[in-house]
Amino acid sequence: MKVKKIGRRKPDWLKIKLPREKKYVNVNRIIKQHKLNTICTSGRCPNMGDCWDKGTATLMILGDICTRACKFCAVKTGKPNKPDKKEAINIAKSVNLLKLKHCVLTSVDRDDLLDKGSKIWADTIIEVKKLNPKTTIEALIPDFDAVPEFIQKVIDAKPEVISHNLETVKRLTPKIRSRAKYNKSIKVIKYLSDSGIISKSGIMVGLGETYNEVIETMDDLISVGCKVITIGQYLQPTTKHLEVVEYIKPEVFEKWKTVAYKKGFIHVESAPLVRSSYNASNIFSA
Repeated sequence: MKVKKIGRRKPDWLKIKLPREKKYVNVNRIIKQHKLNTICTSGRCPNMGDCWDKGTATLMILGDICTRACKFCAVKTGKPNKPDKKEAINIAKSVNLLKLKHCVLTSVDRDDLLDKGSKIWADTIIEVKKLNPKTTIEALIPDFDAVPEFIQKVIDAKPEVISHNLETVKRLTPKIRSRAKYNKSIKVIKYLSDSGIISKSGIMVGLGETYNEVIETMDDLISVGCKVITIGQYLQPTTKHLEVVEYIKPEVFEKWKTVAYKKGFIHVESAPLVRSSYNASNIFSA
């Protein structure tokens, strides 16, 4: 995909500092000690310091190697290792150690597994709830190739929220995502919504989409019952990934936020540094 080069530094509103407070150090220690995978580190999230300072982290299951190679994503791609049979209980224990009130779980895509990893997803949620009954859970899932049986396994494990990201607008999807299809992701979100669970999705901007295409994406999500949306600025993780086409100004994010609420979303996070799991617990205070 050919993209326009920015040719300038990041604007001031995208500059961040990495905190070194007590909670940050404690979360970092637990993650390293228990050899946990997090999207915070694998995805090079700009909010890592902020979240860890708050004593939260997004835990990534099924390893740290993805079977897909999306052009925006910093997670490693290749042939994954065999799933860890003890992962579910280890994750549950780690959530307990981290004292999380709200836990976000995500994973790499595992197209190498017959069930796309859906059983391990369900087992992990069940174990986390068993050991942490007061902890609410958001499951940020892959598309599982939109197979209802696999999606249902996660629903039956009863997380409070299930999220699946569109990542970008419809027009750009073929150029940005490797195997995932826009309509397939919409189908996944509809299945989630129809189950009665809180459904959520997120997109990145600054990849060449138009203002109105973001609005159209909101309409597509609302039409399938999606309740929560996140909108954040795409940041190029390495020189091998897609370059940023545009740095969207904060006031534009605010406009999108206003529009999204008017369209009926119950919770909206829209700002330059927003990521799909950032301030995830705010859903319950909306």
